[in-house]
Amino acid sequence: MIITIDGPAGAGKSTVSKALAEELGYLYLDTGSLYRALAYKALENKIPIDDEAALVNLCSRTEVDLKNVGGKMKVYLDGEDVGAKIRTQEVGSAASKISAYATVRQYLLSLQRRAGDQGGIVAEGRDMGSVVFPDADYKFYLDANTDERIKRRLTELLSKGTSAEYQNVQKEMIARDQQDSKRQHSPLKVPEKAIIIDSTVLSPAQVVDEILKYVSTK
Repeated sequence: MIITIDGPAGAGKSTVSKALAEELGYLYLDTGSLYRALAYKALENKIPIDDEAALVNLCSRTEVDLKNVGGKMKVYLDGEDVGAKIRTQEVGSAASKISAYATVRQYLLSLQRRAGDQGGIVAEGRDMGSVVFPDADYKFYLDANTDERIKRRLTELLSKGTSAEYQNVQKEMIARDQQDSKRQHSPLKVPEKAIIIDSTVLSPAQVVDEILKYVSTK
């Protein structure tokens, strides 16, 4: 099956999707990592994030690939595993901005769909159920209130040794919510027929259990 999990930043999508994929013996498809990889290269090459023409040119000379390594999906940028380099707050913000461009989204769309050709995946992102896999077997939309999402993001950054303050994370989170929901192309929204789960007071394990209730009753 193809299972999609969409939702805003900090809702717990990555943690839940990884755990769900492991529980089902599926591959975890982190589509946001593709945008992060491209954003990382743009930042490294000092390409303005608001210069669409330059970003289109960047796409034409960039190879972003997803590979199944030991049962886990990894993202490669021009042949290099960049998983450890693309998880910064700066890259995340840049990824949200470049994802607003239709040309960038189109560039990565076919790659995402190829990854799902064989099925048996849990695809996590912001337009998985609405655009990339509209015919997915199951669609979920994971949400949480803003304050909880900010706290989770702050905890994540601090756990990685990254310096962060609540006010800065709050500002960043609000900006990303605006960018993701208001963009013209493939905005963040609840996919048609998606099951909405509020994770505000739920642990990742509880969310997975809730999802499995639906998946196991088909």
